[in-house]
Amino acid sequence: MRDRLALWEAAERIRSRTLQRYRELVDNQISPRLGQVRLQKLTTLDIERWHASLLVGGRKGGERGVSTRTIRHAHTLLNLALAEAMKHGLVVRNVAAMQSPPKVDADEVQIVGPDRLKELLARLNGHPLYPKAALALFAGLRRSEVMALNWRHIDFDRKVLQVRDALEETRAHGIRVKPPKSKAGRRDIAMPDILVDALRAHRQAQLELRLQLGLGRPNGDDLLFPNIDGGLTSPQQLSSQWFVFAKSIGMGDVTFHALRHTHVAQLIDAGVDVMMIAKRLGHARASTTLNHYGHLFRSTDDKAAAAINSAVKGW
Repeated sequence: MRDRLALWEAAERIRSRTLQRYRELVDNQISPRLGQVRLQKLTTLDIERWHASLLVGGRKGGERGVSTRTIRHAHTLLNLALAEAMKHGLVVRNVAAMQSPPKVDADEVQIVGPDRLKELLARLNGHPLYPKAALALFAGLRRSEVMALNWRHIDFDRKVLQVRDALEETRAHGIRVKPPKSKAGRRDIAMPDILVDALRAHRQAQLELRLQLGLGRPNGDDLLFPNIDGGLTSPQQLSSQWFVFAKSIGMGDVTFHALRHTHVAQLIDAGVDVMMIAKRLGHARASTTLNHYGHLFRSTDDKAAAAINSAVKGW
């Protein structure tokens, strides 16, 4: 497994952040439980037992279980490695392809309900975190995309936001700008008025601060959310700032990423089709969107019946 990862790294087929995540999965979820089993002896029963063991003690140190999403990620990595082994004649079958991982639990996708969202927005009003939160909540941006935005990416006249970059943070390379995960990640997003207003206010506040510091007006290459020196800010720092804020208002259970999930829930509730939602989120395939949020579509299926009832009444 480690040799295979080394080959992938040498061939530069995996971005460094992804490679780091793969190594974490190998070290924490795969090797401790399957590392002593010979590949040729690995069975589907071993894979099933492995899944079950991760649910109860899959974290580093084995003290607590991991989420079904993490199990699926580890399973996918093992599946890729066994497929490579099979291609090179090291195993005769890929048992990971024959045994499905557990489905992602619906409650792993955290949504901020309408009442809590109203309170959250009221608490965010005037707070420095508001424009960042607004980008996640009203445009569905990831934190790495939020922190990579330059002013040239914001078109106030057309009310369009361009996602062209994301930040990547690794132990080996620190913080750096990279392209989105896929071609679909490079996208244009129509901004609702509430987001336009939030960004206009943020630009005005940034302009006033820059003038006080003698820096002049921000240009297109300036970051929306720079650090004190005008450079890149860690996405992890954003998460830490959000946690402190959320905890201070009694919403410590609400993560920054939950705002992106809430954006999706708003779109689904408004009847936006899955293809459009996938495009807005930067998902390469609609199936990815359905894998993450399919249970939300099912919960709103009654709207389809209501639409048909309304149409029938007019016949």
